[in-house]
Amino acid sequence: MLRSIILAAARSSQVERLVATAPLTRDVVRRFVAGTGTDDALRATRALVADGLAVTLDYLGEDTVTAEQAVATRDEYLTLLRALAAAGLTPAAEVSVKLSALGQRFDEQLAYDNARAICVAADQAGTTVTLDMEDHTTTDSTLDALTKLRKDHPSTGAVLQAYLRRTESDCRELAGVGSRVRLCKGAYSEPESVAYQSAREVDKSYVRCLNVLMSGAGYPMLATHDPRLIAIGEDRARWFDRGPGEFEFQMLYGIRPDEQARLAGEGYTVRTYLPYGDDWYGYLMRRLAERPANLAFFGRALASKK
Repeated sequence: MLRSIILAAARSSQVERLVATAPLTRDVVRRFVAGTGTDDALRATRALVADGLAVTLDYLGEDTVTAEQAVATRDEYLTLLRALAAAGLTPAAEVSVKLSALGQRFDEQLAYDNARAICVAADQAGTTVTLDMEDHTTTDSTLDALTKLRKDHPSTGAVLQAYLRRTESDCRELAGVGSRVRLCKGAYSEPESVAYQSAREVDKSYVRCLNVLMSGAGYPMLATHDPRLIAIGEDRARWFDRGPGEFEFQMLYGIRPDEQARLAGEGYTVRTYLPYGDDWYGYLMRRLAERPANLAFFGRALASKK
């Protein structure tokens, strides 16, 4: 129920105004979001890479409604990729891209063209792109774009969400040689007809999908903060004889940093999902929905008088 309430708050402009104007909100947001501009993103990336972590950067924004907004998002990614290369931060740092931020909702061809331009820039920068997944209504469109992009940019990564009933089948389709697949639980409010509703069902689906990816010929990217699922991932890697360089763990910026450091210290590749930009509210609410325990931290900070 708490997860549903948080997701409802994510769609409320009134709650957004309340949160945005509350004391110390900026300090709280800084824990989960690198900042608003490219310089902020570079600063946080340098610190993470210096700590032995890999990074994937997300310029926040989705559901754009004009071509001008979509092109502006594309151009920000092009600027970011040039800056990462100039700073010597690639290939440790790649980028994550939401097709909705590139125009998917109103012009799929425009979104594809923008994504292709970002992939070209990533190639030039010596790194790659992962296509973020959003709500279930965009899954087929996103996977279609992935297929087309991989013809010229085979390292383009996919994201699959374990809470969708279709995902185990999608994992089998995408577990081929060289296929980079990020497996996450999922953070959107979805109907029971397409998504598992209980945490137990989602976890069981995650493990089934994890097994499919680990037994395949691709490159699994296990995105989870759940200690039990991390332990299962480590166990499955041993079972399928995968070395530390043959898969990776991924976690969000600001969440379980000690665990990220532990895994990296044991030789695993750990990639931190690093968001930046002005459009932080929806992102933050979905992170709280994924792990409602984060709400306590957020609430304490908002209530603090210091």
